[in-house]
Amino acid sequence: MSNKAAQKWDEKYASASLKTPANPCFVLKQHSRLLPFNGRALEVACGLGGNARFLALCGLKTEAWDISDTALTLLNNWASLNHLPIQPLITDLEQMLLPYQQFDVIVVSRYLDRKLFSQLENALKPGGLLFYQTFLAPVQDNAPSNPDFYIQPGEFNQACPNLQTLVYGEGWLANENSVSSAEKQRYAWYVGRKSQ
Repeated sequence: MSNKAAQKWDEKYASASLKTPANPCFVLKQHSRLLPFNGRALEVACGLGGNARFLALCGLKTEAWDISDTALTLLNNWASLNHLPIQPLITDLEQMLLPYQQFDVIVVSRYLDRKLFSQLENALKPGGLLFYQTFLAPVQDNAPSNPDFYIQPGEFNQACPNLQTLVYGEGWLANENSVSSAEKQRYAWYVGRKSQ
């Protein structure tokens, strides 16, 4: 496991508590009517698990993967207190493969690794849904400084050729976990369905 990355994210979440906001991303909340009533879900690079919490509250048995033990411990405590089916797993996404056709829903927000696109497609069951929202190029002041972490306009439509695009959008959104609603960032968001 990349100790440097784990350490960086553990430090980021060191001051977090059970009261720290962890809300679902815009595309998941806005299009939650597409979710199945039951099944298995996965949040990739979950941090404090805003999407995982939402998925579990919607009745899905949810796995939450992240490299930060600190963030996952908080999420696990929150899930235990609220009696929700969330299974946190310490994961270095650069070192592992996603399991084949295991999930009805996968959510990724504020994280981009293009090498994962085909894995995400393969990890969905037939009919499964991918909800993806991430930073839209060019590089923004209040977001990652590495241009590799930004999706290009229209890129989602080519990124997952085996999924049918149900939703696609680009624009300015408020940071769902920010105290100030004035803090906005440019995002692209996407929902795709795997054919049956």
